[in-house]
Amino acid sequence: MGKIFYLMGKSASGKDTIFRLLMERFSYLKTVVMYSTRPIRDNEVEGREYFFVSRDYRRDMEAKGKVIECRTYHTIAGPWDYFTVDDGQIDLENHDYLMTGTLVSYQKMKEYYGEDVMIPLYIDLDDGLRLERALGRERQQQIPKYKEMCRRFLADADDFSEENLEAAGIVKRYINEDLKECLEEISSVIRSFC
Repeated sequence: MGKIFYLMGKSASGKDTIFRLLMERFSYLKTVVMYSTRPIRDNEVEGREYFFVSRDYRRDMEAKGKVIECRTYHTIAGPWDYFTVDDGQIDLENHDYLMTGTLVSYQKMKEYYGEDVMIPLYIDLDDGLRLERALGRERQQQIPKYKEMCRRFLADADDFSEENLEAAGIVKRYINEDLKECLEEISSVIRSFC
């Protein structure tokens, strides 16, 4: 039975960078492209970061019983849905996977696939460093959305509260102050299962 290594952490904790580097290092791992109703950002590619779809598409998939987990964020620009669909991308009989998501999506995936399949990889970082990184990333956008950046930052404090982490069974944290060190620590975990 395959494993799903699930990267999660607050906004600007380095998940995307760590994900990319792990995929380069462990080329045999498969990934799953999630779905989102939010607008595509500069430098994103349809089908790479997400499948960018309408809310009607999400409702249609829910009606068909295909949505594994869904989160709706009430943003400055309106509601944005992020969701995982049972669309044939996951084949645990033949593959191991690396995915990113939130604490809530991790819990839903754990309910769907089972605790023995899910390997949580919680990336942690000092809030001040995260805020600096988030601001730098937002400045690179053609039209920066600073209000949304702040909303995400504040929402993460609630979403990844100590109580929520404990309830999800997250005991190990991978501190991303030194990217190389963090990457090595996570890599050793992946090697121990594969």
